[in-house]
Amino acid sequence: MTSNDPATLRHLPALAPDLVLVRWGQADWRIRGVSERLAVWLSVEPDALRGRAPQGLFPDAVPALTALADEVLDNGQDLNDIKLRLLPDQPEFAADLQFGGLTDDYQGQLVRIVLRRESLASRQETGFRNLVGVSPAMREVFRKIKLYAASDAAVIITGETGAGKELVARALHDESPRHDKPYAALNCTAISEQLLESELFGHERGAFTGAVREHRGYFERADGGTLFLDEIGDMPLHTQSKLLRVLEDGRVERVGGETTRQVDVRFIGATNVPLEQAVAEKSFRADLYHRLAVLRIHIPPLRERLEDIPLLAELFLQKFNARYHKSARRLTPEAIRLLQAYLWPGNVRELRNVIERVVVEAETEAIGARAFAEWIRERQQFAAVESPRPVTDGVLQLPEAVPYHRGASEPLHITRPAGTKAELSEAEIRRAYRAADGNLSAAARALGVHRATLYRHLKRLDLDRDDLH
Repeated sequence: MTSNDPATLRHLPALAPDLVLVRWGQADWRIRGVSERLAVWLSVEPDALRGRAPQGLFPDAVPALTALADEVLDNGQDLNDIKLRLLPDQPEFAADLQFGGLTDDYQGQLVRIVLRRESLASRQETGFRNLVGVSPAMREVFRKIKLYAASDAAVIITGETGAGKELVARALHDESPRHDKPYAALNCTAISEQLLESELFGHERGAFTGAVREHRGYFERADGGTLFLDEIGDMPLHTQSKLLRVLEDGRVERVGGETTRQVDVRFIGATNVPLEQAVAEKSFRADLYHRLAVLRIHIPPLRERLEDIPLLAELFLQKFNARYHKSARRLTPEAIRLLQAYLWPGNVRELRNVIERVVVEAETEAIGARAFAEWIRERQQFAAVESPRPVTDGVLQLPEAVPYHRGASEPLHITRPAGTKAELSEAEIRRAYRAADGNLSAAARALGVHRATLYRHLKRLDLDRDDLH
């Protein structure tokens, strides 16, 4: 095995700490021990490393080992899934830092570091195409994309604004046999009703004032490939009837034209409006609904897949680090917990925007919860303006007693509104669930929490629906 060959670390199981750091009082951190595999990787004897300063052994580690060890002790808890690069030009590993408490002989403090075989970026099944997620709901989205891609049947993608509907549409195209053919996307609400038909179906020269030349519509531009129409639920009724005709016979007639053109297009639509409700309200044609509702993919809101937030945050952190030439390497566990406590009405798009903001403002390698303090205040003010009712559970609260200092290292606490409980007991949840006749949403309302919060309590208590009866 050659020196600095990371294959040793990638292919051997991490059964014990690879590096143990020790500190007595206010002294500097020292190496107490290393694993055999780390010693082989460094081509040194394990005994030769004891007592050495970690920054001397790994001067270019990113983040610095001593800074990570300090954070473990300052917060009194472990760090998991920390992206760590020990040597320049070497792969990153996923590191777990474990608080060790007292040593066996001195009143010192230990931090054990375990280097896992795979980095966060190389784990399997964390994403698909440009979509990221490990939650069961997102895995179902990935499964349906792979299943539906081979078909030419119409697909409707549903989900809240900002959830990633266009990314799903693009993934369907890229996975399909049409991947090397045109892909065209149009937002039905981005242009006026008067121009929508022209954009979709094209127009002939002189068809209306200003039509000085013929114009190919989106159906013609997507011929042979895929056409994606976003916010299709807001399409005017008269345009819906023309769309239905094109979908039925595959022929397009331009505005002002007298002939039709044959097109071969795989159609994908997306909406944040429940189409069934739109049909009932007579704002969406029932026949078009039945023509489109062949295959359906629903993207869950971000608040229902909290386990995806760390991965998404990391993805955006890397993206904006590169764009703005910043050195923010990671979010602290407090920052991640803060992000997971928010309901995200703007979904993934809102998360992307707030990560961009804190990266631009970042002055340290680790972005802590306090970096989000100003954004929290803005969210509170927006919620107060949008609804004068009492703030509901899940909206972040910044204690007034804790001053805001950009870059401060103290943890930022999230408090709940008065009258809500920080931790729900199993007995309380059982009573509410039974009183609500097994309806989790009603039980959550009775407990004064959001449904997503109730799910988090169930997970904490290792309970499922069967346990509540």
